[in-house]
Amino acid sequence: MQQTSSKAVKSKGFYAYLSAQFLSALADNALLFAAIALLASMNAPTWHQPLLLQFFVLAYIVLAPVVGAFADSRPKGQVMFLSNGIKLVGCLAMFFGMQPLYAYGIVGIGAATYSPAKYGILTELLPKESLVEANGWVEGLTVAAIILGAIVGGLLATYDVNMSILIIAGLYLLAAIFNRYIPVLPIEHKVESKNPWFLFKDFLKAAMKLGQDRFGGQLSLAITTLFWGAGATLRLVIIAWAAYALNFGIDKATQLTAIVALGVAIGAVIAAKYVEMKDAVKILSTGILMGFFVCSMVFVSTWYVAAIILLLVGIFSGFLIVPMNALLQHRGHRLVGSGHSIAVQNFSENLGILLLSGTYTFMVKHDMHVNAIVFIFGLFVLFAMMIARIHYEEKIN
Repeated sequence: MQQTSSKAVKSKGFYAYLSAQFLSALADNALLFAAIALLASMNAPTWHQPLLLQFFVLAYIVLAPVVGAFADSRPKGQVMFLSNGIKLVGCLAMFFGMQPLYAYGIVGIGAATYSPAKYGILTELLPKESLVEANGWVEGLTVAAIILGAIVGGLLATYDVNMSILIIAGLYLLAAIFNRYIPVLPIEHKVESKNPWFLFKDFLKAAMKLGQDRFGGQLSLAITTLFWGAGATLRLVIIAWAAYALNFGIDKATQLTAIVALGVAIGAVIAAKYVEMKDAVKILSTGILMGFFVCSMVFVSTWYVAAIILLLVGIFSGFLIVPMNALLQHRGHRLVGSGHSIAVQNFSENLGILLLSGTYTFMVKHDMHVNAIVFIFGLFVLFAMMIARIHYEEKIN
């Protein structure tokens, strides 16, 4: 009887978690495009748009030593509830007139606090053998949120930016309500000290453990860093490229970013069904194809060809990232604790976003042609994945 009850609680908690994650991700992505439209309406310089990403991810990097320990020190459902509250504050601050870059930075603080809990809780809710499938659900719904967020954010912002921001605030509130239905789970890795210097050393120790782990931690950390850095920047690149090559406004350009997200969802479902965690290293070649297709965008001049290419880029991305995420969660949970592991992952991934989006900002500010930016971006992904595959050749064979 006790075993059946436990399974029921975990199943109920997982669905409440999925609902909260979907709504929070939907709001995050819709707010990005609403903020872009708001900057445009304020006649802000074009290069301020990619700066939004940098203000958002800065909190992930600065708070990395703290948020993992915070997520591991208390029930993760409560952490997610508090984090969505911070996001709501940032969203409302943008509505009431705070400079969009600063307001989106506040949302980034909430997201940085939210992330170790949202991924770390999976290892507490579910057994090891369910992690790849669960990640497929999480990535699939997250990508569905990206799709809807891009479309809804783009369309609403076209008509009324302030109203769209208020609607997004409602989504954060609804996500926080679902967080309250996640069961309180036992704390598996208690924090030894709340001293900031101790937390920094503790984080550094966790990062070194994962970075030196030869049983999957090192590889999965490197690949997820590249994926999220490239993926986040690609959304901004697509908007600029669509305006140049297809004469699209932000409403139609966001639909192209939604196509990439749809591809990621398809790839995530395929990976969840057919790829086991132990085979994660064998699929690195899909990343090389992803880079190749991004490079090919410079020869495209019609929306339907662009849609097909971007769909393929998304499929390869989703197929690659799901088993890598599961592998990193599994190794991280065993080595340093789920919250610590996700904090290290977030630090690494968002440092990648900061560097790649910063490079993109620099290119835009110095008037580099958008096709040159697209080709350089795709070439970087292609060669980075090729180097990773060669480096881990012995693991594949």
